Amino acid sequence: MNPQDPLAGLHPLREPELIGWWPLAPGWWLLLALILTAMAIVAFIYYRRYQADAYRRLAAGKLQALHTAWLDSKDSKSFIAATNALLKSVALRAFPQREVAAKNGDQWVEFLNQGLAGSADLKRFPEDFAAAAYRADAGAMNCDLVGQCAMAWIKYHRVPK
Repeated sequence: MNPQDPLAGLHPLREPELIGWWPLAPGWWLLLALILTAMAIVAFIYYRRYQADAYRRLAAGKLQALHTAWLDSKDSKSFIAATNALLKSVALRAFPQREVAAKNGDQWVEFLNQGLAGSADLKRFPEDFAAAAYRADAGAMNCDLVGQCAMAWIKYHRVPK
């Protein structure tokens, strides 16, 4: 030991232990609770939307089955009649009954075309779509176009809140 160095006799410094991340401070618990609550609310909203759109998924499946049956039989009249009935049932499920039930002919086709206004493809139902099921020359109707328009309407129509 050197008598000239007074610090030489001191013990080395003791460093404090590192602060661990656990247990969490109250602010972190509050933030975690807020995040979990927000996630639960978002999950609930998506679940409710999924449940509310169940009729769309069911109708899309039925329309696909109708289209497959039309490809097998080429019976345009029955395809158009069944598609029209399916669209009417979907509209009755989604919209108020007093608004939809009495629509037929040109009013019905215009109602359907208004529902297509927000869809990505700008195709519209043919003007004589509603009357085609009752005509003998329904085979002249473009059933592929009707199927595409019906699928777009089922997927993209806006339901009033």
